[in-house]
Amino acid sequence: MAFTDFTPPHVYEQPFPAFDINAIQTPAYVVDTALLRKNMEKLAAVQRESGAKVLLALKGFSMFSVFPIMREYLSGCCASGLHEALLAKEFGKEVHVYAPSFKEAEMRAIIPIAHHLSFNSLAQFRKHKPTIDAAKAAGHAPSPGIRVNPEHSEVEVSLYDPCSPGCRLGIRADSLEGEDWTGIEGLHFHALCEQDADVLERTVAAVEAKFSHLIEQVQWVNMGGGHHITRNDYDVELLVRVLRTFREKWGKEVYIEPGEAAGLNTGYLIAEVQDIVPTPVPTAILDISITAHMPDCLEMPYRPHVFGAGKTGEFAHEYRLGGPTCLAGDVIEGFSFPEPLRVGQRLVFADMAHYTMVKTTTFNGVPHPDIAIYDAEAKQYHVVRRFGYEDFRNKLS
Repeated sequence: MAFTDFTPPHVYEQPFPAFDINAIQTPAYVVDTALLRKNMEKLAAVQRESGAKVLLALKGFSMFSVFPIMREYLSGCCASGLHEALLAKEFGKEVHVYAPSFKEAEMRAIIPIAHHLSFNSLAQFRKHKPTIDAAKAAGHAPSPGIRVNPEHSEVEVSLYDPCSPGCRLGIRADSLEGEDWTGIEGLHFHALCEQDADVLERTVAAVEAKFSHLIEQVQWVNMGGGHHITRNDYDVELLVRVLRTFREKWGKEVYIEPGEAAGLNTGYLIAEVQDIVPTPVPTAILDISITAHMPDCLEMPYRPHVFGAGKTGEFAHEYRLGGPTCLAGDVIEGFSFPEPLRVGQRLVFADMAHYTMVKTTTFNGVPHPDIAIYDAEAKQYHVVRRFGYEDFRNKLS
């Protein structure tokens, strides 16, 4: 597999861990609360200055042990189905739900707890409208919306592009022609992935051009996620201007739902070198698995940032990094170090909070990393969850 020999510049914004990496049990995901609060303050400022509401997208970061911190700053959560909706309820604020489809039993469970409920098609909306209407008559029902596809694509990797040709997510403008959308109260679109505010600005223009007649009739507009707001070079002023301008122009309640931006550069994955295999490029076997614990590295594929490591040829000692599973491809390439690696040495992977814990598996029965918090103010390291055999067994039958 050819790995992209590129580390996104934003990962170099994250400082080396403030705790003693040699004093903790590995493997471990660790979130630094000071770094998390820094992100939350930036998201809260966007919310305050734009008048839009900012939601946490649980699909990107759902570490509920830090909900008490995050609820101080954000307006609620968006969920991608029933289970995330139940977790969003625990956040204690607004609950917004979208999924490509809903079963009737799921709908009955979601309706009592959701504030907004977005459908992927008019067929799905019409299927569940009687249940929503009945709930409204009984006293509570979420505000129903539909997800539209702007067909404006600026995401380079098709796997993560919600507007790629033939994508199943959202209704295209030509499919709405002549349709009756009575009862629809909101419009939802999502077209970004790790992008800046200029892409949102162009996407909003595309939505306005294609769906202005729908915008006029709804009460709220959700502009989705993919906003890299907490990256240092992100144009926050432009984002605020885009959101405020839209609100003032159309007179609608506006939402955005960043997930990655919440956890960006707040988390570490700490690993230990278990062995050095003398392959043509030596392979350091770690106690973490790339396929099980860092799956995006293989899905993209991309080379994650390891503190103290350089790219191929940058330092004298080159290595591949491999996991403890039997999968031949459980390996990432392109690392060099100033000194030879040694068994027992700790390696620290940067930016491993978002899209890591939410995507892990127990493939091969490999132990799941601890989930831990470092409280920078108290200077305390705390393991929130340690996983064992029962966790592996209980996923099976």
